Amino acid sequence: MLKIGVLVSGGGTNLQAIIDSIESGYIKNAEIATVISSKKDAYAIKRAEKHGINNVCIIKKDYQNKNEFFNAIENHLDSFGVELIILAGFMTVLSAEFTQKYKNKIINIHPSLIPSFCGNGYYGLKVHEEVIKRGVKVTGATVHFVNEETDGGPIILQKRVMEQAEWKIFPEAVKLISENKITVENNKVRRIL
Repeated sequence: MLKIGVLVSGGGTNLQAIIDSIESGYIKNAEIATVISSKKDAYAIKRAEKHGINNVCIIKKDYQNKNEFFNAIENHLDSFGVELIILAGFMTVLSAEFTQKYKNKIINIHPSLIPSFCGNGYYGLKVHEEVIKRGVKVTGATVHFVNEETDGGPIILQKRVMEQAEWKIFPEAVKLISENKITVENNKVRRIL
């Protein structure tokens, strides 16, 4: 059983999509061991509580520096034996040390078709504002592994058209990982049939 740790900062709609996919049996070989929020008032914590999932708030301002903050997150994840970290609206850029420690064990959902509208400064609302401003005709979402480069890790899945794309491909990526159906070779994801 793949143990998942989910990092959140907001409403937790992507967290809910993963919870629903596990509870429905779509994702069979995984469980959410813990949810970590970087904000005390994040609705995602209420979602975790409603489903009996362990949760904690680890807030950056409670620590002397970023290293101590990420050490606290690492210690919590490690204490639950987490094997896959999911960034579900987590609004803090991870340190290089953190991403290296968990290489190919952190996934993120990005609200565009990478490589469009990605990198530092691009997140949900900002991406949607740019899409409208530029009159983009085709958009979507991308699930990718996280590395030291913002939105630069190997792409697992992409889906065109934004309507609920995130809520569909994020659980699908977790399912593929939990069933050992993907591997990363030369910074590219390869599906194992």
